[in-house]
Amino acid sequence: MTLLRAENLHRAYPLPGGRSLRAVDGIDLTLRRGETLAIVGESGCGKSTLGRLLLRLEEADEGRILLDGTDLRGLRGAALRDMRRRVQVVFQDPYGSLNPRERIRDALVRPMLLHRLCDRAEAERRAGALMERVGLSPAQLDRLPHQFSGGQRQRIAIARALSVGPELIVCDEPVSALDVSVQAQVVNLLQDLQHEDGLALVFISHDLAVVRHLAHHVAVIYAGRVVEAGTAETLFADPRHPYTRALLEAAPRTDTGPRAHAALAGEPPNPAAPPPGCRFAARCPAAQAVCREEPQPPLREIAATHRAACHFAEALPPFILLDAAPPAATPLAARIGAYRAARNRADAGDAA
Repeated sequence: MTLLRAENLHRAYPLPGGRSLRAVDGIDLTLRRGETLAIVGESGCGKSTLGRLLLRLEEADEGRILLDGTDLRGLRGAALRDMRRRVQVVFQDPYGSLNPRERIRDALVRPMLLHRLCDRAEAERRAGALMERVGLSPAQLDRLPHQFSGGQRQRIAIARALSVGPELIVCDEPVSALDVSVQAQVVNLLQDLQHEDGLALVFISHDLAVVRHLAHHVAVIYAGRVVEAGTAETLFADPRHPYTRALLEAAPRTDTGPRAHAALAGEPPNPAAPPPGCRFAARCPAAQAVCREEPQPPLREIAATHRAACHFAEALPPFILLDAAPPAATPLAARIGAYRAARNRADAGDAA
């Protein structure tokens, strides 16, 4: 069942001279309950801006954001406060997302009191239980953020998001500021919580290895637009947009041999003056005259669970990565994959 749908979202920032920077330029997304939608792309492609629009931390210039069919852009007062409870966020930087002068107890208790979910005594009890759920001790509730490591702070940020019983959590690069040794622990924690609570996740990331193991669906963004979208299985098995292929080719590899596809060269277009044709044409090894002259095509169906915005999506040759297990070979992805396999085995045993 669909939980969140974004339709034709636009966000531009005014610049001197009457120009504007188009950070998000007509994006459509769909997220089902209990699933993870990964939003991937290079730095500056608009994915974090999109996350802020979904949270209404920024207002879209155009479009709709539907949560259970209700347009979030029209909410005010009590209805907006209820939306804030249902849709939470985990930011990238655990050092900046917690108030350095506020004890962890208050960081967890205050949201419950603000949303009038319970009295203070019950909120205190729930705060201790939340600490245990994220792998920390209730005895640490009276500490300040600087007394925790980066990974522990991110666990506290996750506990704070969980404190109000959300249905959706937007995770904006939640592990990129952490050491590799703790990144997998945080991603595995998110998987556990999703498994237990039926949470939906919007997972914003540039790490395709993590996305491959975590996401159910993937949207690839380039220059403010979705250029390819589909299930993680179909998109990673047979990407149909040259940009997605370039991102996969650029992922960490275990070998040092030749690459099967051209490396991603050049820079993204100026979002204040995008080219008239396909925005990826100047960097695309498959570009032809039509790509530079005609407007970028809309997303169109390649298969039942796969769409791409490319004139030649069907004509591209099969995608081949020379390494046997390319994106999955990073230490982080290997740990996530091993954890997920073990949990699936445990689930199968419980079902039997």
